[in-house]
Amino acid sequence: MAFLFFCSLAVTAQQEAQFTQYMFNTISVNPAYAGSRGQLTAASLYRSQWVGLPGAPETLTVNIHSPIRESRVGYGLSLINDNIGDGVVNETALDAMVSYTLDVSRDAKLSFGLNVSGSFLSLDFNNLRNFDQEGQNNPIANQPNISEFTPNFGVGFYYHTDKFYLGLSAPDLINNEAFDNNGQNLLSVERVNYFLITGYVFDLNGNLKFKPALLTKAVSGAPLQVDISANFLFNDRFSFGAAYRWDAAVSALAGFQLTDQLMLGVAYDREITELGATQFNDGSFEVFLRFELLRRFQRTVSPRFF
Repeated sequence: MAFLFFCSLAVTAQQEAQFTQYMFNTISVNPAYAGSRGQLTAASLYRSQWVGLPGAPETLTVNIHSPIRESRVGYGLSLINDNIGDGVVNETALDAMVSYTLDVSRDAKLSFGLNVSGSFLSLDFNNLRNFDQEGQNNPIANQPNISEFTPNFGVGFYYHTDKFYLGLSAPDLINNEAFDNNGQNLLSVERVNYFLITGYVFDLNGNLKFKPALLTKAVSGAPLQVDISANFLFNDRFSFGAAYRWDAAVSALAGFQLTDQLMLGVAYDREITELGATQFNDGSFEVFLRFELLRRFQRTVSPRFF
């Protein structure tokens, strides 16, 4: 069964969730981003991966961050929930983060971030047996339901101007292990994920901006992941573009600045691997929503890409 593959993948080598709209969701991978937008920002992203494949992953993120008034300090909270196998594997991680920003020059800032987190991972073998009609003879499916909580911490650096940004981070620095089950095969290993994110905004004319962006993720035991995107922003209201995940998927993206405070983003991925050619895989979808609490005297000069 396909869901068994997803289950074993998540348990033996946990990785951070992946997002196509990473340029709008930096707080989920880099604590130094907290407060960098200069106002209270709340956002949520939902990703449904490999639609049509039973038990395919679903990810929900919710985050909020803000600078502390009249200081160089920012703070934030991020919640990420991963659901694989319709509840067979469920992980919820809560991160609290703080950042400190230095003025490198008149137009450039460098932020340092620290996050502490807790992750609750559960394996529900009752749901596994519901998928597997032969679960009576499956030694994995006949295991008892188990769950475990693991703490962690991470660091990040974030340099940015009005046009350029560069971030380096490792959100989880501890290689936690769980579910060893006295040497049995139910082992969850949390590897250190290293992220590099960068992008630049070009003003093509008075109404059109162009921004290429890059996200690279490296983790021991898995191939290097490289996401490249190119987006256009028209009239400071409508963005559109495309992305490529190296040897994995191609994507289309669109964003709508509905008001000065509210932004809606959508994305669609199509696998270019053998999995993408299967008739039961209709691609992956993302929906992103961001709300910013603007002060009365403060207006965003232009809706930022980052």
